[in-house]
Amino acid sequence: MELKEYIRNIPDFPQPGIQFKDITTLLQNGAAYRQAVDEFRDHYRGKGIEVVAGPEARGFVVGAPLAYALEAGFIPIRKSGKLPYQCIEAEYSLEYGKDKLAMHIDAIKPGQKVLIADDLLATGGTIATTIELVRRLGGDIVGAAFLIELEYLNGREKLDGIEVFSLMKF
Repeated sequence: MELKEYIRNIPDFPQPGIQFKDITTLLQNGAAYRQAVDEFRDHYRGKGIEVVAGPEARGFVVGAPLAYALEAGFIPIRKSGKLPYQCIEAEYSLEYGKDKLAMHIDAIKPGQKVLIADDLLATGGTIATTIELVRRLGGDIVGAAFLIELEYLNGREKLDGIEVFSLMKF
């Protein structure tokens, strides 16, 4: 099955000039969603991943089922003020603004093998910030997994040598 067929392009969202890659059409198709998770699982199987970290919110729908498939834990990376316990935070820039990400201070044990998972690698700001948070807690980042990579935005360049695996490239 060609997963790209399940991605809907929405022009000018959330602002003029942005070509939004909508994954909801992939998520609503059970076979396509399963295939995506299975492809990630097969790629990362045997790499000793202990936890998968996914940034809010679409990173949850990629990271949580992947963590389950890898028999690993899942760490939600949330926007500032959304987690109930003590957190570390870091600011990042989006294609269209700024925000902060947060993670519980006890989410990762030093030396723990971490896979970062999200729906999309664009400019790399969100994932670079996620990498910063994981490293601040001593996590050993095994790689970063994405449903989609927008290659023309060169997001890989911000990921400090982290191995990137993307199922679809545009």
